[in-house]
Amino acid sequence: MIEKQTGMLEDIDAIIFDMDGTLIDSMWVWEAVDQDFYKKYHLEEPPEGFYEKMEGMSFTETAQLFLDSFPTLTQSPEGIKTEWTKMAFQKYTTEVSLKQGVRGFLEEQKGRGVKLGIATSNGTELVEAVLKALDIEKYFDSIHTSCEVERGKPAPDIYLLVAGELGIEPCRCLVFEDVPMGILAGKNAGMRTCAVDDLSSRIQDEKKRSMADYYIHNYDEIRSNI
Repeated sequence: MIEKQTGMLEDIDAIIFDMDGTLIDSMWVWEAVDQDFYKKYHLEEPPEGFYEKMEGMSFTETAQLFLDSFPTLTQSPEGIKTEWTKMAFQKYTTEVSLKQGVRGFLEEQKGRGVKLGIATSNGTELVEAVLKALDIEKYFDSIHTSCEVERGKPAPDIYLLVAGELGIEPCRCLVFEDVPMGILAGKNAGMRTCAVDDLSSRIQDEKKRSMADYYIHNYDEIRSNI
């Protein structure tokens, strides 16, 4: 029997997580990858607003944004994605860690019979590698990336895809996200949302708090009923 929950988890049959900055502490990897990529191809730092524009995009959409923004790049989107994956792979499999309280929270919700999914903007190879390295792939009933749908976040496509595979109505899903465009994607899908604190998006905290239904600094806060 599923234990009755109150507050955030009340009337929730599925929880869908973004991955980077939400389940795992990994956004620092991409800051390093970007700097190495700019240096390798002798690119100037992008203009103000570039990263805000990128927020929520799928891995494929992000690669295309780089091609559109830096005319000297001659690769295909797939070529850039492959290069980024190679640049990030070792860090994802040896240095990236879970956010505080994640494992215990996943175990508790799995034990309650709640369906668990991942809806990420990252690439499939890195997703599979880091979930295996951290030994958490076993908890999830559905894992998809935004490259599998027509539109990345803030469109609801990826969240609706995961909810559909889980067989749960959107109104009974709870989304965990670390950035405003991801929160908006969950909202656009008709789901409840919880913003997760992350260093890389802390400058957007006020916006995150205003958009999401809930806000946590870490997953132990949920388990402690804070």
